[in-house]
Amino acid sequence: MQLIITEKKSVAESISNALGVSQKHSGYMEGGNFLISWCAGHLLELAAPDEYDSKFAKWRYADLPIIPDKWLYSAIKGQKAAQLKTLKDLMKRPDVECIINACDAGREGENIFRSVYNYAKISKQTKRLWIASLENAAIKAGFSKLADGRNYDNLAAAASCRERADWLVGICGTRLMSVLYGTLLNTGRVQSPTLAMLVKRDADISCFVKEPFYTPVMDCTGFAASGDKLKDRQSAEDIRNNCSGKDAVVRSVERQKKSESPPKLYDLTALQRDANRLLGYTAAQTLEYAQALYERAILSYPRVDSRYLTSDMHGTAETVITSLKAQSPYCIGMGFTPDMGRIINDKLVTDHHAIIATPTALSANLTALSAGERDILNLVSVRMLCAVAPAHIYEAVTTVLDCAGHTFTTKGKIIITDGFKAIDTAFKASLKTSQESGEEADEIEEANELPGFSEGQTFGNVSVTVKEGFTTPPRPYTEDTLLSSMESAGTADVPDISQFERRGLGTPATRAAIIEKLVKTGFVERKKKNLIPTDKGLNLIAVLPDALTSAKLTAEWEYMLMQVGLGELSDKKFMDGITNFITTIVKENNTLKPEFANLFGGDKNKNEPLGICPRCTSAIRENESGYFCDTQTCFFKLWKRSKFWTAKKRPLTADIVSALLKGGEIALKGLYSEKTGKKYDAIVILDDPGEGYVNFKLKFK
Repeated sequence: MQLIITEKKSVAESISNALGVSQKHSGYMEGGNFLISWCAGHLLELAAPDEYDSKFAKWRYADLPIIPDKWLYSAIKGQKAAQLKTLKDLMKRPDVECIINACDAGREGENIFRSVYNYAKISKQTKRLWIASLENAAIKAGFSKLADGRNYDNLAAAASCRERADWLVGICGTRLMSVLYGTLLNTGRVQSPTLAMLVKRDADISCFVKEPFYTPVMDCTGFAASGDKLKDRQSAEDIRNNCSGKDAVVRSVERQKKSESPPKLYDLTALQRDANRLLGYTAAQTLEYAQALYERAILSYPRVDSRYLTSDMHGTAETVITSLKAQSPYCIGMGFTPDMGRIINDKLVTDHHAIIATPTALSANLTALSAGERDILNLVSVRMLCAVAPAHIYEAVTTVLDCAGHTFTTKGKIIITDGFKAIDTAFKASLKTSQESGEEADEIEEANELPGFSEGQTFGNVSVTVKEGFTTPPRPYTEDTLLSSMESAGTADVPDISQFERRGLGTPATRAAIIEKLVKTGFVERKKKNLIPTDKGLNLIAVLPDALTSAKLTAEWEYMLMQVGLGELSDKKFMDGITNFITTIVKENNTLKPEFANLFGGDKNKNEPLGICPRCTSAIRENESGYFCDTQTCFFKLWKRSKFWTAKKRPLTADIVSALLKGGEIALKGLYSEKTGKKYDAIVILDDPGEGYVNFKLKFK
């Protein structure tokens, strides 16, 4: 019997359909020689610090850094715990001889499977299903060439290193900064450098001082030509006075035939960028829609960083593209033959090929898809068509004119072959709102057609005006531009870097989650499409050590993780580097920076401990919404606007909390009764069940 374990139930169902496994049980399916079950995402997580030693329940500088000798995992509570038990029981069944890892074909999929396999404490043979599509044909082909699970040991090591590095930097960094500054300050291996990029851009914008400039513009019949930009208005006015009413002579006409190659196919980051820029979707939404399409077998696997296909996909891809071209409203009248050679490159495909529509997409019921799913499918389909269409060929014309000894220039272009641009333009015209970037708008402005010019040609009695403009600050980051910066981080000093040597912050699979976490934790807010750091985010970056905010260092780590996955670097060497790094950070930051002492507290008294947490003995402190335990994983909290205190029409003050924490109860006067509408006196008792919500009880004298 073979046990197949997938990452999600929907994938298990696709595989069961392909293999004809139809008998359903609680948590798994059975049929023929197969059992099929699923992980429901991560079922295990690295244990909290206090599971290694109870003393770590308190957050203290003296206990840092926390570096486990042996890493422990904890089962995630709730329904996932039941599924974990099901998997463990299935793996231990005597008739199961082989376990097939069918989790998503990538680093995190490998980690999800290995953690469950190791949790079961078995040593049965494992095989690896590695597919990029959930079509029946792709699944069957994948099962015909299952790989030995041991072939992916390096990938599993890289996944484990990533998880443990994030734990060390996150746990130790967060505790260090929170203890120093008396409030919860979340740090992260990738999150903090990403926030730092946003903060730097915000500072560049805030510190920007706009400066005026003046451009003489000569108006000739049918076209305009511009002089140099000048900082001095009077100099521009002098040119206007000298040239107005004079003749302008063409001194040179330069014509250059240029060719713009079609765009590459999408990887995840490029898809997320276009979906944000053109459609307004966040990176997380785009990944969600692409993943849903993958699970419907309509798109190939989305968490990829390649933009090419392998040669064995030539036939299938050509069939899909030919059908899309025949159906697409953006290709009407275009008789080109798809140039498949542009998108095939075996050397530039590692684990996965680019994102493409599958043959299933050609007959899919589009009305069954959500609007977001249809948009993403349309985006991918258009990109496939553009990628194999002819190049965009044009003639760039630069004409230089002389007037009264001053030089004016006009530029334009003459389209020779629209090529892929015809498809791209038709598609963008179909969008309800044009959300193209400013760079593209500038490109469109320059695409004007000029009259025919010849050297020596004269234009008489020209008029000249002075156009005032201002230098502009950098633009705030959008998800489009932030994803681009995250992808290229760490490559500035490596101009000839190849796809296989990408540094970058995070991976295509994780960048969306990083952005969402920054927003959810209150460090960043969305203002329309812009990502703006909040005061909380600005303050955090102000106090963090530079090493924790270094995009270059974090990108180097990501590169090293890739080397671990390829077997070029040992996992021990990588982890030694991380532990040395966090140990140094703790040693070098043993006290807060005096200039930032009151940065997070406002009223200093609010940061003073009000008492001891009854669950973990850490300090309880006040913030705007309530009273919380210093220990991040404790979850003891007293909300100021809880139903109990609101109903009693009595504010939950710091004095009341101190008394409750010290003695477990407090006598209060003037509590309001919703039932009678009158006030009464009573003793309020703190009733803490030890987990979940904290309750209160009343006792009468």
